[in-house]
Amino acid sequence: MPPLPDPAVLARIDRLELEARQVVEGYLSGRHRSPRHGFAVEFAQHREYAPGDDIKHIDWKVYGRTERYHLKQYEQETNLVAWLLIDASESMGYGSGARTKYDLACGAAAAMAYLVLTQTDSVGVATLAGGTRGFLRPSGQITQLREACRVMTDGPFAGPAELGTVLNELAGRTGRRGVAFVFSDLLDDVPDILAGLQHLRYQKHEVVLFHTLDAAEIDFPFRNTTLFRGLEGLPEILTDPPGIRDSYLKAFNDHVAAIEAGCRAMEIDCVRLRTDADLGRDLAAYLQKRHAV
Repeated sequence: MPPLPDPAVLARIDRLELEARQVVEGYLSGRHRSPRHGFAVEFAQHREYAPGDDIKHIDWKVYGRTERYHLKQYEQETNLVAWLLIDASESMGYGSGARTKYDLACGAAAAMAYLVLTQTDSVGVATLAGGTRGFLRPSGQITQLREACRVMTDGPFAGPAELGTVLNELAGRTGRRGVAFVFSDLLDDVPDILAGLQHLRYQKHEVVLFHTLDAAEIDFPFRNTTLFRGLEGLPEILTDPPGIRDSYLKAFNDHVAAIEAGCRAMEIDCVRLRTDADLGRDLAAYLQKRHAV
């Protein structure tokens, strides 16, 4: 696996920021909206004065109109907890070039961890392959980047991801609402994947799905008779690629379209990453697009 994180990728995203699009929960003061109301930061609403309230928060303009005491309430801001959930199954070890899908996923996850930690937010990590293989509780310490990379370098593992099942299990462990970044090739049954993502949404997490694919999976460039080696318990297949290319691409594109449609319905960003593309450029493009919305 290449060094993590990649300085070239960090240079692309270093001046960008990540803010939660929805309400999050945290323990520290930060830049993200909290579900709790206090008397600081951004105005939210008024409420009637009750004995014992601090009179400095009375809105005297409202009193002048209504002759009733009302307090100004504000949204507190909080720190973000970002979960990096990385598919570490056997299929993620595939790569038709110098970089495997797992290399790509870990490179993207490390870059996002760096970005989150440098803005004084917290990062937690889990690697997934038929269960949770590695787990790192959230922390905002800068040493968390090194620990996150250490967890990542243990994969990939033999066997299937069972992504939907594992996400269902993890949803209960990730605790308070935050942002869940999922990195996977999504080579699993679509209903199971969407059910796992839905469970994260049910836990009030914002979810961002990084669909991590090899260039050959997308383009199917094979021309000569090829022996395809089965992964995750599947058999080997000797076949003539030109004879199956159209049916393969249709099945592949239908699979991707079904996942993307499910993500849109759940308001989940789905970002495609390719092993042969510039990771820093793709992450920067997503972050800029996200900031513009």
